[in-house]
Amino acid sequence: QLQLVESGGGLVQPGGSLRLSCAVSGFTLDYYRIGWFRQAPGKEREGVSCISSSGGYTNYADSVKGRFTISRDNAKNTVYLQMTNLKPEDTAIYYCAAVATVQALCVPRISRYDYWGQGTQVTVSS
Repeated sequence: QLQLVESGGGLVQPGGSLRLSCAVSGFTLDYYRIGWFRQAPGKEREGVSCISSSGGYTNYADSVKGRFTISRDNAKNTVYLQMTNLKPEDTAIYYCAAVATVQALCVPRISRYDYWGQGTQVTVSS
């Protein structure tokens, strides 16, 4: 059974850092594109970042460019989202998602992903 499990969320002060992990099971990560998404209270879910199956292409929402870095370790079946210089507006539930494709490019668009994790809460507050 294909499963994605997020971890690494928590409470952090503005300017702090967190690293989220997305551990996958039930499939081989090598052939899947992975995206990170978030949903803040009262807002729609939005795309944050994505990484191609090879890891050679990444894409970021403008709001996180220069602060977030996505990476993957296919041997560990895990994708990471390193978040730095966090801001209160980054507060949200963060989800990872997967789609089976080896296309070279990616976009963090909800409709492009088939499998979703349950999310991990990130709260940025002093």
